[in-house]
Amino acid sequence: MSDVHLISLVVNGTRHEVAVEPRRTLADVLRHDLGYTGTHVGCEHGICGACTVLLDGEPCRSCLIFGVQADDTAVETVEGLAQEGKLNPLQEAFTEHHALQCGFCTPGFLMLATALLRENPAPSDDEIREAMASNICRCTGYQSILEAVRAAADAAGEAHRE
Repeated sequence: MSDVHLISLVVNGTRHEVAVEPRRTLADVLRHDLGYTGTHVGCEHGICGACTVLLDGEPCRSCLIFGVQADDTAVETVEGLAQEGKLNPLQEAFTEHHALQCGFCTPGFLMLATALLRENPAPSDDEIREAMASNICRCTGYQSILEAVRAAADAAGEAHRE
């Protein structure tokens, strides 16, 4: 029988305690133990970015970190972006600018863009490109993703000025 560790983590504001085998990834814990299936697993090597979540506010490839390493952390997944059944402005911008096709990579891009806009609410297009370059999309060609992040940043800036 394998060793099991009890960990505690807060996911999208909800505290969870879960028994985890040391070999299981955070992506596995989120998806299979806690039901946060918006976190997608693509390459399982940290290259594609589909599994990106925010770990204590920082983007993290959840396929590269063990669940036990997430003990006593706060995790944000794509499920936490919408509030009261309403998409957040970044999600709306992705929809309006057709920044998703099959949708598999979209949660990772949304979480990466969330972290970018929190750190830099008014990024240049080059800064958006640089941040988004760490994730892979095989459908959109990236221009629509750039446009969506730009639109969300611009909308947030306008709202802030009002």
